[in-house]
Amino acid sequence: MEEEHQNLESFLTWAAQLGISDSTTTNHSHHSLSSFGFSLSVSHFPHSGGRGLGAVRDLKRGELILRVPKSALMTRDSVMEDKKLCFSLNNKHSSLSPTQILTVCLLYEMGKGKTSRWHPYLVHLPQSYDILATFGEFEKHALQVDEAVWVTEKAVIKAKSEWKEAQALMEELKLKPRLLTFKAWVWAAATISSRTLHVPWDEAGCLCPVGDLFNYDAPGKEPCSVGDGEDLLSNSSVHVTDMSNGGNTMMVDSEQFDSHSQRLTDGGFEEDANAYCFYARAHYKKGDQVLLCYGTYTNLELLEHYGFLLHENPNDKVFIPLEPAVYSSSSWSKESLYIHHNGRPSFALLAALRLWATPQNKRRSVGHLAYAGSQLSPENEISIMKRLSETCYAVLQNMLTCIDDDNLLLNAIDCQDFHTLMDFTKLMSSKDEIYTFLEAHDMKDAHSFTDKLLSKNTTRCMDRWKLAVQWRVRYKKVLVNCISYCNEILDSFMK
Repeated sequence: MEEEHQNLESFLTWAAQLGISDSTTTNHSHHSLSSFGFSLSVSHFPHSGGRGLGAVRDLKRGELILRVPKSALMTRDSVMEDKKLCFSLNNKHSSLSPTQILTVCLLYEMGKGKTSRWHPYLVHLPQSYDILATFGEFEKHALQVDEAVWVTEKAVIKAKSEWKEAQALMEELKLKPRLLTFKAWVWAAATISSRTLHVPWDEAGCLCPVGDLFNYDAPGKEPCSVGDGEDLLSNSSVHVTDMSNGGNTMMVDSEQFDSHSQRLTDGGFEEDANAYCFYARAHYKKGDQVLLCYGTYTNLELLEHYGFLLHENPNDKVFIPLEPAVYSSSSWSKESLYIHHNGRPSFALLAALRLWATPQNKRRSVGHLAYAGSQLSPENEISIMKRLSETCYAVLQNMLTCIDDDNLLLNAIDCQDFHTLMDFTKLMSSKDEIYTFLEAHDMKDAHSFTDKLLSKNTTRCMDRWKLAVQWRVRYKKVLVNCISYCNEILDSFMK
């Protein structure tokens, strides 16, 4: 713990030497070792993201809270000041994507150890991530939903393909054997996916020391300690970062300006300041965690690109199986036909179902009403609510476990005690999953269970298993909420 504190102090001192500052002025004489601590402090938030940035004073929405000079950003250009790396990249390997090249650059700098100019920053990067590309077969199938399993398989295949494509370059650069492995590649790719910010001159983005410590706040919900009650989600959005080759984008609202300062409330690279500037997206009280909006993501997308999910995600979506005729009965895209996180069907899904439940020869005459969001008739509405409820119920029935078992399982995973785990198992109607995990990790009894938990690999597998179960619980809760919503509508017609 003491060593970790010293490392943090040395990191912040290094950051100050590069001009990274959370002061609103350029005069930092009030700080002896660090220009950090005027607005923010590195703190631990166990229930909301772990390590993050906290407010050391009251902060106003739109106020400048952190400035990171361009010279401190880790980009392909800044790393390629190394002649050996520059020669290899300029003469060959032009087929690699910008993101692949930045991934190689990160591994190259890691290989330099203490001689890397970013060493104080690199040692503070997480040692592992839980993005979908790190999921093994067990964790993948623990997601239970075909869509999630498919997205996970695609993420793993993509990571392996990009790793193989970059092998020749990494071998030419004579990276250490441990940095040539797929495990090292996934770590570096996850770092790029989860931590890079947009810069206008490089589509791969940049790694931003200190700036990448902000934890996530989803758009569309009240940020912590918002004092003015304003909704930060607008219909007008612009891309501000492209963090992976797979379309992983950070977005900020182009209308997301504070009425007083006329500044973006999240931040971006500013040419006039030649720095990455961050602004408070809400009013924060002293001690609050200060958050950053990475963009609009479902929980599955957050898992895919960042390795975490939200207990309450206002942007989560659930897609349910629909008859082909539902898609052909209207012009709505498949992507717009979903159930919101609170269980309510999307506007497009309701409109599509209303038209689908209308006889084909009458659709033209009522189409304008459906597209306006109007109910077509009590019979039509009753019909689609019954069908929607039945579909959600059927999906739940086809799942391998129920929500009650899933919640018991989460408690069992959290306990990390063999006997307590067995006690929870007795309460569950479906025990196969726990026994499969124990068998896969050779946990035969209390002694071997405790012994195996000392292994980082087993602990990480358990963490990813927990994430998979948490994801499927939230998925199922949306379906349960949708059934309740449908029943409320049906009840209203009976009155």
